[in-house]
Amino acid sequence: MSHDSIHVVTTLRKLISEGRYAPGERMAEIPVAQQLGVSRTPVRLAFRTLEQEGLLERAGARGYVVRRFSEQDVLCGLEVRGVLEGLAARRAGERGLGAATTRVLRECVAQGAELLAAGSLDAASIAGWSAINARFHRSIIDASASRAIADAIARNNHLPFASSDSIIIDTTRLPQEYEKLRVAQLQHTLVLDALQAGEAARAEMLMREHAYVGVRYAQLL
Repeated sequence: MSHDSIHVVTTLRKLISEGRYAPGERMAEIPVAQQLGVSRTPVRLAFRTLEQEGLLERAGARGYVVRRFSEQDVLCGLEVRGVLEGLAARRAGERGLGAATTRVLRECVAQGAELLAAGSLDAASIAGWSAINARFHRSIIDASASRAIADAIARNNHLPFASSDSIIIDTTRLPQEYEKLRVAQLQHTLVLDALQAGEAARAEMLMREHAYVGVRYAQLL
């Protein structure tokens, strides 16, 4: 996904979470593109992504509407993701990390540290973090070698803000968002440390806590 598309997705997630686009409101490409100052193409791609994340629903052949959901729906989806990804981490720790998975997770941690070394966030670094984060989570799920876990997580990802990819970045509070990503990076590092040490139970608990970084940590920071 291009930087423009990731920016549009991130912006629309924030606006929907704040109620700027109300539940049941129809979303059309041209008005949204004009409001965000972009072309229709990244908006079209963003709509598809947000539909997969459970924030938009199809309305007819070509349109979308904002899905109705509550704060409890979001928290429940996050809790389920934490349980499932925690289970994936525990199984990965019990099985032992292979060389390929270890290499990928180390690369993700190193790339995250390099990205955050700048001390601030911009559109490019936000897009970069999204890619690093997605690769880190996918690698742990793959390392569990459990199709049941992978399928359950894939289904849960269709709930609002439940996917690890759907972290909200508030571009009006970038210093606080930077601190939130620093916490997420530390959690990635701790999960990798636990997995390399074969501490499966510790890795499970860390992944459970990590699921809440996108919602509850913003309030604390």
